[in-house]
Amino acid sequence: MAKKGRIPGKYTNNERRSRNDRFQEGHKAKNTKTPGSKEHYSKEERIAYKKSNPEKMRINKFISNSGVCSRREADTLISKGEIKVNGKVVTELGMTVTTNDTVEYQGKKLNPEKKVYMLLNKPKDTVTTSKDPEGRKTVIEIVRNACPERVYPVGRLDRNTTGVLLLTNDGDLSKKLTHPSFEAKKIYHVFLDKPLEPKDLESIKKGVELEDGLIKPDSVNYVDNDPMQAGIEIHSGKNRIVRRIFEHFDYRVEKLDRVFFAGLTKKNLPRGKWRFLSEKEVRFLKSELSGK
Repeated sequence: MAKKGRIPGKYTNNERRSRNDRFQEGHKAKNTKTPGSKEHYSKEERIAYKKSNPEKMRINKFISNSGVCSRREADTLISKGEIKVNGKVVTELGMTVTTNDTVEYQGKKLNPEKKVYMLLNKPKDTVTTSKDPEGRKTVIEIVRNACPERVYPVGRLDRNTTGVLLLTNDGDLSKKLTHPSFEAKKIYHVFLDKPLEPKDLESIKKGVELEDGLIKPDSVNYVDNDPMQAGIEIHSGKNRIVRRIFEHFDYRVEKLDRVFFAGLTKKNLPRGKWRFLSEKEVRFLKSELSGK
């Protein structure tokens, strides 16, 4: 009979405990940081990493990501000599650049970050901020894992208002959409605590003098001939404006749902869900802005 012995590579219980003790005392945890990771690196470290490890891409993609035009249209701009790289005009199609290069169009430096446009059907009991000091759920939490880019809400909906909310990292578009001069069209579905009297409906149509000035909706009427519901179209971006209009006439808004914003609707988008805008929708938004 073969002599019993230790199996190669195996440890006794005492040896295993001793080995584990030595490991825990002397072992230093490996750096588990992922390059560029938001969770483990400070903002300064991420910036330094990106500068020392610049992303490479074809120049037409760089231009497209900046939001100027499509890749095909970018090739046309390059061929016409309308693009500069590090101060020099370039005409070579297929040229590769990095995020450290300075690419200019019409004298303006381009930002190569991919522009993201998202539509959220905002649910109730969520705040339209990136962080909430009171610990309430935010719209950013809903779309947190949607893309690597950081997006922000365009304008605000109060905590209990639901409906169409645009989120993007396109700062220029966001500023234009929220600027009073653009007058972004908004339509709300209002549910009231009591029937809206015809005389009050007519008063709202003519304009309401509130503490911060006269507000005149573009249109307002009953929904499905139900006096407990109203549809109101308005351009004003003042805080809680729809609620304040009805409160002025002693009505309490039980529910408020934004069904339309700057040409966007929540059609086929369930409450609390989001989707990316189509290229057609993005072009429409930008064309509307350029016309203002």
